[in-house]
Amino acid sequence: MNIVLDTNVLVTALKSSKGRSFRLLSRLDDPRLQLHVSTPLVVEYEAILKREITIITAHDIETLIDYLCLMAKKHEIFYLWRPVLRDPKDDHVLELAVKTNACIVTWNIKDFAPASRFNLEVLTPKELLSRMETSS
Repeated sequence: MNIVLDTNVLVTALKSSKGRSFRLLSRLDDPRLQLHVSTPLVVEYEAILKREITIITAHDIETLIDYLCLMAKKHEIFYLWRPVLRDPKDDHVLELAVKTNACIVTWNIKDFAPASRFNLEVLTPKELLSRMETSS
């Protein structure tokens, strides 16, 4: 399954090792998942994680992002048809998902409702994990 992780999933995963976001982050090496990233998304990951997460070092955040980039397929986005989403800062996530035909994994399902116009799924980490567990 092709996936694009919204930044809020990473923030939640790093704030608590007991939740679904952390479990999903720990399973990104599952061969059934293919993570996709773009430069704008990686830049957002780094900026927001360094601002929001104070329980680990900036170096640890950079190491995590390096790992994500190592395992993910990287894409350039050449089309921009913004704004589509309620929060225009999320449009680059939608654009990447459209290009890669990926599911958007986020805790803000409502914010990505327009993704249905592009026949894209939007799932919470809990929903994705549940789907993975039933397909095992």
